[in-house]
Amino acid sequence: MINDQQKIALEAFDAKHIGLSKGALSFALIITRKLKSKKFPIDADDFRTAQEGQVAGLGGSAIRKILESHGIDRILSDEGGRTSRGNMGRMRAYAETLNALWRNKILNLDEAEKFWIQQVLVYFDSQPFTFKLDPSKSLRFSIRHLLAQAVERQREMKGTMYAGAVMQHLVGAKLDLIGEGKIEHHGFSVADAPSNRSVDFLIGDVAIHVTTAPTDALLRKCQSNLESGLRPIIVTTEDGLGGAKALAKQASLEDRIDVIEIEQFLATNLYEHSKFGRDARTVTVQDLIERYNNIVAKCERDPSLRIEFEP
Repeated sequence: MINDQQKIALEAFDAKHIGLSKGALSFALIITRKLKSKKFPIDADDFRTAQEGQVAGLGGSAIRKILESHGIDRILSDEGGRTSRGNMGRMRAYAETLNALWRNKILNLDEAEKFWIQQVLVYFDSQPFTFKLDPSKSLRFSIRHLLAQAVERQREMKGTMYAGAVMQHLVGAKLDLIGEGKIEHHGFSVADAPSNRSVDFLIGDVAIHVTTAPTDALLRKCQSNLESGLRPIIVTTEDGLGGAKALAKQASLEDRIDVIEIEQFLATNLYEHSKFGRDARTVTVQDLIERYNNIVAKCERDPSLRIEFEP
């Protein structure tokens, strides 16, 4: 575990000189790795390039190798901090911080590197998902690409359920489009098990359930909906489609439950709401994303669930 005094010193340096900047984080990681082969105390000017007055050794390949050594295959920066302004100022401040830790005999560069790795993960987690409306691609492809980002983040952050949260709030935003904001929305805990609510959305006599992985428990909810006079709909992923249908058949409910794949569910409505017009479609998708972000802002504590729209 990192020494408390060292952690406090690094946190102070981070707050003043690094922050959630991919270039500055690249600088901190690359320099920390390079310093493992240097003798202390260090002189910041030893790291100055002769021609440009910048910090030597920074670059995209260097940062990729460090991240890969920690099992991270995401790209932090193609430049690796090489083009970031103020690097010599950072270098001098970092040298002062580390030299002070060295003089106090509490400097541990391995732990310092782990500290910066954690800050990189915080940076990745703070980044919104992106929805790119590429005119050369189908609308379903754009939706699929968005959901794939949530699945990938979920894979990297085991135990979290980003995909389910994004799906739920996208469906909620779509329903807002047709319901003029009269839909009741609920938070989706990305760290906990799926909600025990009997339905995700209730509109008229229709009970809508949104899930990445249909289960027997979900079918029991649908059965309960039917007994209450409601018409259940399951909105799920392409992979979950077959499972939902199989479970419905096992429960003898295949002719009483509608199972819809989410890409089709969203794309069809977006086409219809925009009346199949190109310009109107862009406006409609942007409206969907804005409504989604408003729902996230009201219902969630995790700002990384936001979506950035790229028309």
